[in-house]
Amino acid sequence: KMAARGRRYFCTAGRGLEPFLAREVRTRLGATEVDSVPGKVFFSAGAGPARLRGLRSAERLFLLLRRGDPLPVSRSKGRMLHEIKSLVIEEPKYWLDVISIWRNLHGHEGKKDDTSQENRLPLKRKSEEEANSAAKRQKAEQVRETVSEECQVEAGERCVVLERKRDQDCCTESKASLEDPSKRSGEEPIVNEQLSFSFRVSCRCSGAIAKVLTAQEIGRAIGTALMKQCGWRADLRDPSLEIFVHLNDIYSVVGIPLFRLPLANREYIKTAGLRSTVAWAMASLAEISAGAFVLDPMCGLGTILVEAAKEWPEACYWGADISDSQLEGADVNIRTAGLMDKIELLKASVKVLPLPSESFDAVISDIPFGKKFKITKDIQLLPDILQEMERVLRVGGTMVLLLSQDLHKGMDGITRCAGNDSPDAISETVTAEALNVDGNSSSLVNGAEESFLSGRQTCFGSLVPDGIYGISLGKTDAFIYKYRKIAAARDR
Repeated sequence: KMAARGRRYFCTAGRGLEPFLAREVRTRLGATEVDSVPGKVFFSAGAGPARLRGLRSAERLFLLLRRGDPLPVSRSKGRMLHEIKSLVIEEPKYWLDVISIWRNLHGHEGKKDDTSQENRLPLKRKSEEEANSAAKRQKAEQVRETVSEECQVEAGERCVVLERKRDQDCCTESKASLEDPSKRSGEEPIVNEQLSFSFRVSCRCSGAIAKVLTAQEIGRAIGTALMKQCGWRADLRDPSLEIFVHLNDIYSVVGIPLFRLPLANREYIKTAGLRSTVAWAMASLAEISAGAFVLDPMCGLGTILVEAAKEWPEACYWGADISDSQLEGADVNIRTAGLMDKIELLKASVKVLPLPSESFDAVISDIPFGKKFKITKDIQLLPDILQEMERVLRVGGTMVLLLSQDLHKGMDGITRCAGNDSPDAISETVTAEALNVDGNSSSLVNGAEESFLSGRQTCFGSLVPDGIYGISLGKTDAFIYKYRKIAAARDR
């Protein structure tokens, strides 16, 4: 049932990026049976590891083992734990098949296990220097991934990853509870030599079930059952295999991470700025084609430019920023990514760009609203920024902007003023029933809203809104605006 053509996967995604990811798996992987829920996209594909690794809008990629309805909630913890354990307890043959598929897909991502030589997972040997460097990077990225993904992808949900040193007492208790049950009960574990390696269980629970059971209790029960059933060895810190369990009011999901590090952690980004998945999503809306000229007039560390140039290398990219330190960081990222011949940097103010009018096919920018690089007098400066971006954009070109909630409100105000409050400019809000990133509509997806302009669309100068996408940046929400230039900018 897990043949190559029918392999089921799911990816975690930042809130609001689900439609981008759904579209990407279809176009990049030829995926079928694509289905989105808040924070996740499920799909079937026969693609190999290299193509799967190429997903740009996903946080993490999992081999899907089980997906079902939410588990019934009762007052009996024992009954509920029995139901939960039934999600993962199968005949050893089932797990042998699962591990075989996982090993084939996992390929050279595995680590060296301390089981017998014939049972070790396939490995790609690295030099001592590479291994040490990778270990340090992995430790740092694991911590970053825990913070970013858990906040961004599953915001507001209670979760646990038992190996984290975040709660030493919890880890100690879990380790004790995951001792070989046969040593305590005198039972003989069902040991299969082919399956004898280390594992851990990462569990998230939210909604009604979280009011009865903690993630620690669920993870402990599943881990103990697997050790008894398969003879596996629990390793909470550095296991060969991780089993991911997510239970909430919408679904019950069990999966295995395909790669050790999140897909969102780009090896070619030296200094992280904007989340790489968000940068890619913005670039995907810009309709970049071969030979196009693309500008980020407030490029910061250059994340948008790097993501765009990696995906669409036949275009020419320019980045401008007023900050020397930001330009230095961008230069480092560009060199690390090997894109020195693709991206040009210049120091300039976004209000007065030393660039010819109508010289770029796309303008993409993250309008700063962080604590360190926040624009002063945001709303007052926004019209000037838009006018200058509009000036350098060619007719028919696209502009993609990332705005904070405050700037989003300011943008609506500017739009209304530009349209003289015309009654023909109608703004509507409807429930998002379909996920669409083709520019035909814009989505504040998955339980939020889908906003779009209809009738005679209000425009700022020569820019017509072509989509608004609500996304999460972890602790804050933001909006991706897409505009299309329909006529030459008026003289100012």
